[in-house]
Amino acid sequence: MGIGEVADVFGLPTHVLRHWESVGLLVPARDGGGQRRYGAADMRRVAMILMGKEAGLGLRMLSQVLTSPDPMRHADLLREHVEVLERRIAQAQAARDLILHALECPLGFDECPHAREQIEARIPLAGRGGGTPPEGGLPGTP
Repeated sequence: MGIGEVADVFGLPTHVLRHWESVGLLVPARDGGGQRRYGAADMRRVAMILMGKEAGLGLRMLSQVLTSPDPMRHADLLREHVEVLERRIAQAQAARDLILHALECPLGFDECPHAREQIEARIPLAGRGGGTPPEGGLPGTP
């Protein structure tokens, strides 16, 4: 397949495939006229790159893992990325919980104890004036 066909199959612009080639992630064969020719192995490689990107891996890390004869030599990089993903998942779950609470709570953000607790927790200690916020608001507010 040519570059345009591969791009169409995966829903990618051709420049993305060219970029992946320029950073060493893809190495398609060339025909007699110098045109790129993608085979089944290249198609699997594009699928693996897309899977890695969907998992949040950057091109540099993908290059290290996919161009290595033994991808498990980079287990430390993958473990670090799992930790990053776990933090993102925790943040997304907390955001989801807050939104679900807001949808169910009959009180406004200023009146809801749960929302106020979340808001206060987001204020760095230095911005809290070292003491307890005055009744009715944040430090420094009337």
